[in-house]
Amino acid sequence: MVSEAKSPPNAEQPESDERVRKVSRLNRLLARPEFGAGLGAVLVWVFFAIIANDNNFASWTTFAAIMNRAAPLGILAVVVALLMIGGEFDLSIGSILGFAGMTIMVLTFPSDSGGFGWGIWPAILAALILALAIGAFNGVLVVATKLPSFIITLATLFIFRGLTIALTRMFTNRTQLGSLDEASGFGLADTLFASEIQFMGATFRVSILWWFAMAAVATWILLRSRQGNWIFGTGGDANAARNVGVPVSRVRIALFMGTAFGAFLVAVIQAVQFNGSDTLRGFGLEFQAIIAVVVGGTLLTGGFGSVIGASFGALIFAMVKQGIIITGVDGDWFQVFVGGVLVIAVIFNNYVRQKAAQR
Repeated sequence: MVSEAKSPPNAEQPESDERVRKVSRLNRLLARPEFGAGLGAVLVWVFFAIIANDNNFASWTTFAAIMNRAAPLGILAVVVALLMIGGEFDLSIGSILGFAGMTIMVLTFPSDSGGFGWGIWPAILAALILALAIGAFNGVLVVATKLPSFIITLATLFIFRGLTIALTRMFTNRTQLGSLDEASGFGLADTLFASEIQFMGATFRVSILWWFAMAAVATWILLRSRQGNWIFGTGGDANAARNVGVPVSRVRIALFMGTAFGAFLVAVIQAVQFNGSDTLRGFGLEFQAIIAVVVGGTLLTGGFGSVIGASFGALIFAMVKQGIIITGVDGDWFQVFVGGVLVIAVIFNNYVRQKAAQR
């Protein structure tokens, strides 16, 4: 009887064996979804620091202006990133922002002018409840109909933008409302949502802290919690996730409520900061948020992405806007830049991931 030849116990495995291949720190870095966006943010800053050097682009004052611009979009990008990692889209987030803002304004507007004369805090609470209800409505529709979320939220984009305009006109016969500072309780709201922080001679708005707090919580959820695994699993393969016990439907509904909460928060910040709102507030922000998330390395197909990368995407938007203002370039070119950056970012992120996977 001939026995099979066996390798000595200490025999080395072939170098090509994938089971023992070690991944270098560089490859792990390249495979991170936020790597491309972080590098892009650095390159954009260096570009404007060079061409706008005479206009003090590289200064604390300009940095503060950039961060103040980035904060509202950054908040939206954080919640949209979670939703897109979960494999869904929300095109109604801008409309929810406008609806929540005008809800606050109509409820606090004087009763003799068509409003309800509420204090600001009951109005904020009502706007929060309505925003979360809209988010749940979007999620339930997506789950129940099994239609693409792109279609569902495109429809609700028009529904709630139309309701914002129609209801505001019906109650107040206006499309712009102001004097929010006359509502009771405004002082505390101003401190929490619109106060300013002086640092190194520059003025930073408190909305930056809200942005950082949202990003920190969302990052912890994604990387350190069971719910984060559920989100990645739902976006990667919903059927497989469901088979291992992930409550896919509940995850999707919760994510849509999350985007609605982000829209509500930005609505409150802007209403308090600008002492009013209008029915077109938030128009087009849904596309900017999605682009910021994609630039940040999140896949359109779901299952892969980063909140930090999405925040970098929002920062790139703000740097370009501020850079265009400082350099005196015609603002119409901003849209051209946005389209170009989107294409370049997607190509670059795919290239980096492919190279990292090959090593």
